[in-house]
Amino acid sequence: MTARTPVTVLVVAVLAAAVAACGGGGPSSPAGSGPIPVVATTTVLADIVARVGGNRVSVTSIVPKGGEVHTFDPSPQDVAKVASARLIVANGLGLDDALTQLARDSGTSATIVALGDAVPASDLILEDGRPNPHAWLDPNLAAAYGRTAAEALGRIDPASSAAYATNAEAFATEMAALDHELQGKFAAVPPANRKIVSFHDALPYFARAFDLESVGSIVSAPGQDPSAGELAALIDAIRASGARAVVSEVQFSDELARTVAAETGATVIGDLYTDTVGDPPVDTLAGILRYDVDRIVAALG
Repeated sequence: MTARTPVTVLVVAVLAAAVAACGGGGPSSPAGSGPIPVVATTTVLADIVARVGGNRVSVTSIVPKGGEVHTFDPSPQDVAKVASARLIVANGLGLDDALTQLARDSGTSATIVALGDAVPASDLILEDGRPNPHAWLDPNLAAAYGRTAAEALGRIDPASSAAYATNAEAFATEMAALDHELQGKFAAVPPANRKIVSFHDALPYFARAFDLESVGSIVSAPGQDPSAGELAALIDAIRASGARAVVSEVQFSDELARTVAAETGATVIGDLYTDTVGDPPVDTLAGILRYDVDRIVAALG
């Protein structure tokens, strides 16, 4: 979604008109008159903000549940809600830059915050010099996302800043307990079995957090199919490493994952959650992490 398409041009026009109709940009409701309208780029980020904001916020997501943030092209209806937001929450780190640029192009006066900016530079995983953006899949880094969300909300609603900070610390405590719980589940997996192949490179922080080795990815980026040579090289790497699981995600077809697995004898996990939440019990970040770990542990034995 790097090129400006007719759809995105139309979106900008619609948003600009909506902002103008609101009297020059940005929402008009003052803090304390009702929940703060927040727009997140993804459902995972929306969950984090909702946990921190509680009943003081009303959060919606631009990319819908089950949607694919990397290639999502919003319709005017999808993003017109940006015009009335007081806070726009993105991940940053290259994941959703096109969506935040649309918000800026609209002329909205909403605050825009990138939760990925909370990750210390020393904790970022670089690929070709660029940070991998999927840091929320490490529970301890997700806690940093929550604190950054609390700070952003506190700047908009100073009277409630202490409540947001308290909620962020409660979320951090939950993430620490979750990390301990999930580490215990992985303890049953022998070190030699802790090798996986992903559909796209969404799991480096998850793999680092839980001491897994990522043997490779099927596609270099969503929407870009691998060449025959790239698939052959990946199959050779899987055979050489003995990786037992090829994992894909609910928002993608698992056809390529099954092709690779058929050539290597690996188990396919075609329904992980990484960039999106789903229906209960995977409707929260904690829920998707528990689900993903259970599925991977079962496959790795």
